Amino acid sequence: MNALSQHASDHLAELLEGFGLAAATPLSNWINGELVAGEGEAITLINPATGETLVNYRDAGAALIERATQAAEHGQREWMALTASERGRRMNTAIRGLEGHEEALAQLESVVAGKPIRDCRAEVGKVREMFEYYAGWCDKQHGEVIPVPTSHLNYVRHVPYGVVGQITPWNAPMFTCAWQLAPAMAAGNGVVLKPSELTPFSSVVIAMLLESGGLPKGLINIVNGLGKTTGAALTDHPNISKLVFVGSPQSGRMIAKAGARRLVPSVLELGGKSANIVFADAKLDEAVAGAQAAIFAAAGQSCVAGSRLLIERGMFEQVTTRLARAAEQIAVGLPSDEATRMGPLQNRRQFEQVTRMIDAAVAAGATLLTGGKRPEGLPDEAQGYFIAPTVLVNVTPDMEIAQQEVFGPVLVAMAFDTENEAIQLANETRFGLAGAVWSQDVARAHRVAGQLRAGTVWINSYKAISVMSPFGGFGDSGFGRSSGLDGLREYTVPQSVWVETAPEASVAFGYGSGVG
Repeated sequence: MNALSQHASDHLAELLEGFGLAAATPLSNWINGELVAGEGEAITLINPATGETLVNYRDAGAALIERATQAAEHGQREWMALTASERGRRMNTAIRGLEGHEEALAQLESVVAGKPIRDCRAEVGKVREMFEYYAGWCDKQHGEVIPVPTSHLNYVRHVPYGVVGQITPWNAPMFTCAWQLAPAMAAGNGVVLKPSELTPFSSVVIAMLLESGGLPKGLINIVNGLGKTTGAALTDHPNISKLVFVGSPQSGRMIAKAGARRLVPSVLELGGKSANIVFADAKLDEAVAGAQAAIFAAAGQSCVAGSRLLIERGMFEQVTTRLARAAEQIAVGLPSDEATRMGPLQNRRQFEQVTRMIDAAVAAGATLLTGGKRPEGLPDEAQGYFIAPTVLVNVTPDMEIAQQEVFGPVLVAMAFDTENEAIQLANETRFGLAGAVWSQDVARAHRVAGQLRAGTVWINSYKAISVMSPFGGFGDSGFGRSSGLDGLREYTVPQSVWVETAPEASVAFGYGSGVG
């Protein structure tokens, strides 16, 4: 093991010990208010920056899913016995459990996920923001009265599902953990959450710290393991009433099928192939900076990455030349380095997939303006999954690189001549998660945005996301919504209550015939 890898392993051991997770035999699950070790096969975590082993832990398996589900059922009943206002107060108090642990939590995320430390610190702040927002919704989930054409008082209330199962990805484990936990709890549910087996620990720590702030024991349970074992046990468990998944379309289809077998609904937040459209009248400096941030932030490992840059032909060469030059100036380096703007890909499988897609694009006729290989100037010990920021031109819409999600720092640029052609190119994939329009023509900007088949559209901006606004997509980008009031509603079921108010009840045989 080289010195850099040894340092990372030692640092991770210190962080785990500091949170009580015991690095030698990691207690990798949080169930019913206790740290619990897995019982299945060993899972090896690899340092994304060096390619060497960080730590081993054990797959949880079906038995721990059973324990976690039972704990969540008990915790949910205790949670719902509180008033809505008290639940809101408890959530606000719980988030204060993170105070004093922010830096250690950011460091933990950076080491395991391979994300630049500056990004991880920002994501700790997002965890707080999400809980504060949804805590405010606890006592504001109003029902309604329906003026039915009978003597009944009919009112509708929003009731929780009970226990929901959530599966989160490796690209933003801490962010997506809070993103799912907060609305589920605000709506009154208990949770069993399985992070990616590649990034297990930050979700466990968040659950521990939140519960230390006053949440009922068992309300949140984090169970870590493989999809084929622990994940399958979660999606197939008879007492899980709704499934929420963030990840790839391939895995999303499996989750949807698992839910369909039990007639359980799901929310799927899947991939993207987002189009970033730049018209000739755009403010060039802002468009270039926006395009760069859209794809190279998080090493392109973002579902909303602006991976397709559509540029009006007259300015195509100017924009792509500037982008390539700017890409070469991005500080690619170790996640622990304060100066690093872009780190490695998180795992070998993703590294090999991104590399294969770049090579296939070049073989199909695309041209590399920059990148496509390991960056220069990295320390000798940094033998992990680094790919330089990459810009490809001479790409045609039928190429794999233009149709399929890369999930890496790879930008494909294509030219268009007319507004209608830009819209057609933008909508010419099975994905529909996000997109952007850069133009100083206000009417055109709104007109084009309104025709994009995308759940989120930015105008003269990119990647502005708030917990207050709904997020989700169309097609292979999934269905259902996360965040905002729409995200909260995904965790409740409307219940219609009928109260007879007539002096004498009129329960006539055949009333309502044909229903049910």
